[in-house]
Amino acid sequence: MTSVSRGKEGENRAAVFLQQHGCRILDRNFHARGGEIDLIAADGDTLVFAEVKTRSYEAYGGPLGAVTPAKQRRIAQTALRYVQEKGLKFDSIRFDVLCVLPERIEHIKNAFFPPRTTL
Repeated sequence: MTSVSRGKEGENRAAVFLQQHGCRILDRNFHARGGEIDLIAADGDTLVFAEVKTRSYEAYGGPLGAVTPAKQRRIAQTALRYVQEKGLKFDSIRFDVLCVLPERIEHIKNAFFPPRTTL
């Protein structure tokens, strides 16, 4: 399995996981200049921007270790573009990370908070 196909499979598993936990998927793989957001969902009145990290093992910090501060800034800037482009109104916004491993999915809600200058 290639890393691209593993990543797509991980995103599909993460989307199903979110749906099973009450979220409604609004968008997938949203691209804007300088960034991409894997999954965008509604969790009640909260807009969720989810980064999906799929790995075959947990070494070197596992999937969460790959969501660096620079990556967090790009996600937050892309989220701002998404909200502006779509004109969405939600009570709150949340940035989650879904760590997809062969045997489980770990959902980290509020995995990071963007700098105030971003949103």
